[in-house]
Amino acid sequence: MEPYEETAAHDTPAPGRRPWVVGVSGASGTPYAAAVVRGLLAAGEAVDLVVSRASRLTLLDETGIKFRDAHWREDLRDWLELGADGKPHTFEVDLADVRYWPAGDLAAGPSSGSYPVKGMLIVPASTACVAGVALGLSKDLLQRAASVMLKERRRLVVAVRETPLSGQTLKQLVALDEAGAVVLPASPAFYAGATHIQDLVDFVAGRVLDAAGVPHQLYRRWKGELGEARSRSGG
Repeated sequence: MEPYEETAAHDTPAPGRRPWVVGVSGASGTPYAAAVVRGLLAAGEAVDLVVSRASRLTLLDETGIKFRDAHWREDLRDWLELGADGKPHTFEVDLADVRYWPAGDLAAGPSSGSYPVKGMLIVPASTACVAGVALGLSKDLLQRAASVMLKERRRLVVAVRETPLSGQTLKQLVALDEAGAVVLPASPAFYAGATHIQDLVDFVAGRVLDAAGVPHQLYRRWKGELGEARSRSGG
């Protein structure tokens, strides 16, 4: 594990800053996480980012990007600027209000209920992550922060990304729902008239932001008019 930027992670927060914690687990779907972070920043929201060790392997496999603690800002920028089709510099991002916490740092701000946050979005959530949060294991900062959201009755959105789902995982998802979390499967829909892979990614990201109550324009909302998707796609 490389040393991380001490000043970037543990500097004094701006007065009144209440970020959304975004946790990225090892499930496939790193473009979903990138779209959610971009959406939060575009809405003027602050972000505290936690990237699990397993998710680094997934990110490397899906994008070719190495996420390094010591160079997290540079690597995060490359990740967020990447389109879902793998094209670099597709998006422009401003990382001024992003704080990064290493997953192994259990003394980080989000590990405490006294740390002011609006809530937490786990995107994508692996079945291992779901199990850890449902059982209250807190084996890393991602799971600990999620446990804090539940005990403090703050918004927790779990965008599970796996198929098929085992009976045990289904039970754990029910347990999370009963504990107050929003269980949001990463299931793209087609009524918004998707014509590109980014449209499908943005639909899921938009639904995550909807669950958090964050305004966005990531997808076309249903208006009760049949055939509108075909008209939009030129079909």
